[in-house]
Amino acid sequence: MGLRAVVFDYGMVLTGLPDPTAYAALLHITGLSADHLDSFYWKDRHAYDEGKLTGITFWQKLVRDAGLVLPPPAIEELNSWDARMWTTVNPAMLAWQQVLKQHGLLTAILSNMGDNVLENMKREFDWLPRFDVLVWSYQLHMAKPDPSIYLYTLKELGVRAGDALFIDDKLVNIEAAEALGMRGLVFTTVEQLRRDLVAAGLDRELPLPV
Repeated sequence: MGLRAVVFDYGMVLTGLPDPTAYAALLHITGLSADHLDSFYWKDRHAYDEGKLTGITFWQKLVRDAGLVLPPPAIEELNSWDARMWTTVNPAMLAWQQVLKQHGLLTAILSNMGDNVLENMKREFDWLPRFDVLVWSYQLHMAKPDPSIYLYTLKELGVRAGDALFIDDKLVNIEAAEALGMRGLVFTTVEQLRRDLVAAGLDRELPLPV
């Protein structure tokens, strides 16, 4: 049996780059340098994605760890700007998803995702229901590269690992998918994805993005 499903990561695959205005707001509110903000931001992001922290508790912890004292309204503002930072789109990839559907392939989103970012996406995007399966890590309390979240996605799609292609911008997540028997490609640009699909011979099984 050939390829039956394409599974997409959300951030930096279906989205564009993080919104620079939102990132600038995070720097302004915290008063941190970009390097310092990033070090605190990514330290606990996986816990946020796993649902161990909410958006508010994530930012409360970051502020505390950074030695800052900010009032509750500032924490709420940080949480809001954080969600806006990731609410961008990659039009070419969204268009390709629709073409894949027209060609009879199943599509899914498998994303490491925190609660507040998802709620903002639901408010801003009307295209999420176009996917057959939506898997958000915080709702399951597990996140990539945990094999369990890939197996959950495959079960929801009703396909075997070898029948699914996974596209993610992080190599570690692709390696975890491939270890289960899924096919995987690291995403950088649409142009490179097109070349990688051809190199893998997948242009014989699905239409290419344009």
